[in-house]
Amino acid sequence: MDQVLDCAGLVRRFGDLVAVDDVSFTIAPGETYGLLGPNGAGKTTTISMVAGLLEPDAGAARVAGIEIGPAAVDAKRHIGLVPQDLAIYPDLTGRENLRFFARLQGMAKDVRESRMGEVLEVIGLVDRADDLAKEYSGGMKRRLNIGIGLLHRPALLVLDEPTVGVDPQSRNAILESVEALSGEGMAVLYTTHYMEEAERLCDRIGIIDHGSLQAEGTRDELVRLTGEVDRIDLAGGGEVGAAAVALGDLPGVHQVAEDGRTITLTVVDASAVLAEVVSTAAAAGMSLADVEVSQPDLEAVFLHLTGRALRD
Repeated sequence: MDQVLDCAGLVRRFGDLVAVDDVSFTIAPGETYGLLGPNGAGKTTTISMVAGLLEPDAGAARVAGIEIGPAAVDAKRHIGLVPQDLAIYPDLTGRENLRFFARLQGMAKDVRESRMGEVLEVIGLVDRADDLAKEYSGGMKRRLNIGIGLLHRPALLVLDEPTVGVDPQSRNAILESVEALSGEGMAVLYTTHYMEEAERLCDRIGIIDHGSLQAEGTRDELVRLTGEVDRIDLAGGGEVGAAAVALGDLPGVHQVAEDGRTITLTVVDASAVLAEVVSTAAAAGMSLADVEVSQPDLEAVFLHLTGRALRD
């Protein structure tokens, strides 16, 4: 297969709301593709169409060359879906959860027992396999959720915000597992609103906002879209809103985003404008507690493309 997943012109409406608007992308074998955007951007709706849970109003998604939809059983066999909401049985052990879902997949007994052992290794739950899932930490439950999606060796693994609400150690374990899977040739579709996860895991990234794909490419390709601008983050109190307005009028400032206590700017040359930025913010009545300058990253790309911060 040249492409494990091929999405072309996906559209999905809910009444007057266009949740996904003409989204197209592909994923090759062994590639991890990230859909990066804030909550409500259309990531989960896109995932639901890719997994065959929702019928698109227009466009189509094909997995392993087969068009996917609610009735497309053959196409769904090629997909491992790991939803944002946990899909495990808390009163079963980790091993029993895996065995139950392996039987649902129709796996023969000798195959499933061997495969369960492999999956437990991948998700790091060998030592806790015979404990009840309700006794697991949040991160362990998330890892078990991923293991269930891996059991049948899908061509495409779909991960919807898999690290939401987990501790840093478990989060790192999840990311290491995903890195290993793509290294073994599995295609991975990964949605997140954490910029650092996308930078670490994804070969290519699609930035989605208001249901539309704003841009896609490698991390370096996307950063070049900003014109290599820098980023300045101001934190503090006082007249933050007034400061944001005043900063937007400064030469060299491309974008301004404000969320009540912080202001994020993309600027042509941070070293050249930093002094004026600080004095302008102070003059507008903002009391500065912290100033941070950083080089271009995906957060800056998102701000450049949409005019708002990624985690709004």
